[in-house]
Amino acid sequence: MKTIVCFGDSNTYGADPATGARHAPDMRWTGVLQAELGTGYRVIEEGLSGRTTNLEDIIEPNRNGLTHLAPCLESHAPIDLVTIMLGTNDLNARFNRNASDIAQSAGLLAKIARSMRVGPDDGPPKVLLMAPPVVVGLTDFDGMFAGAIEKSKRFAHYYAIWAENYHVEFLDAGSVIVSSPIDGIHIDAPEHGKLGRAVAAKVREIIE
Repeated sequence: MKTIVCFGDSNTYGADPATGARHAPDMRWTGVLQAELGTGYRVIEEGLSGRTTNLEDIIEPNRNGLTHLAPCLESHAPIDLVTIMLGTNDLNARFNRNASDIAQSAGLLAKIARSMRVGPDDGPPKVLLMAPPVVVGLTDFDGMFAGAIEKSKRFAHYYAIWAENYHVEFLDAGSVIVSSPIDGIHIDAPEHGKLGRAVAAKVREIIE
């Protein structure tokens, strides 16, 4: 059985923009991924709302992806593939980060994951770096994420660069899905389905 760990933020956790709760497990993109891949795979969902790439947040503590990554992967070893989709929370205005810095930080996590001996036979796992979807019209988050829309439009460009630099696989989630118009950041259920199917196709390409 192949093991896949999906490391991400609220869009991997499955936050529902309509209700503020959580999409059902089979509706989340990770659940769709599991259904698409079937019994030969085990998909482990590691999504945390508010998670950043490598930043400490004074308002939402314990959300630093860099701190979480190594112990998370070690706890699930052996792992065949790690997906990393982070960066949206780095767009928070209080961090004052540009798209290039965010992409490089996400790429650093991919590099670290690729160097860890948590894969089969104590080797490294394969890594898929995913650029988050573009932020759209913000509602309740308009102050918190001021300037995020324009920055997120550059994600795909810079994430692809760092995926190539660190020799990991790349997928632009924004080429497959769009963020919900309800809050501008999270993903509606139909988009989860699209993303799960797209990631499944990419996983087969990488592993099989």
